[in-house]
Amino acid sequence: MEIRDGNHAVIGRLLESYSSYLAVLARIQIGRRLRGKADPLDIVQEVFLDAHRQMLQFRGTTEAEFSAWLRRILAGQIALLLRRFLGTKGRDIQMERELTMQIDHSSHIMDRGLMANDSTPSQHAARREQSVLLAEALTKLPADYREVIILRHLEALSFLEVSQRMNRSEDSVQKLWVRALASLRRSIGES
Repeated sequence: MEIRDGNHAVIGRLLESYSSYLAVLARIQIGRRLRGKADPLDIVQEVFLDAHRQMLQFRGTTEAEFSAWLRRILAGQIALLLRRFLGTKGRDIQMERELTMQIDHSSHIMDRGLMANDSTPSQHAARREQSVLLAEALTKLPADYREVIILRHLEALSFLEVSQRMNRSEDSVQKLWVRALASLRRSIGES
């Protein structure tokens, strides 16, 4: 990954290609307690600013290392947000580590099912690329479709829990979920 040469256009395009992916991960971490107080896209913009400033310190050479580096920056930005809204003053390294683990876990859930565990390194790279495409497809869905898929699949909530979060009946959530998956499949098929 030759991104350290300082070419701002190349860096900008590379970062932008991760926008939807990072936004979905941020949305999952914001959760209920900060919903309405923070926008995932605002957090992603802060991640991009941080990444741009730190680009010369990035030592990785692969797409996987770059993706992991961006997820660590995302965890740091979410930790800042939590400190701001929860009123804590100092940096909490443990909280940042936990957020990084949670974000990595969410990323792996997005990958899950796309490839077998014993796949080759090139298949793992393809799976990560597909996770980015999945995130882009999710952002193109109507908000209620995106929400039901995120809650059901990425947060692994039951239909009952999803219905409570979305203030809908369990039956309507199940029907919404079926329509959302069909729409997501169409969207991915068009990509």
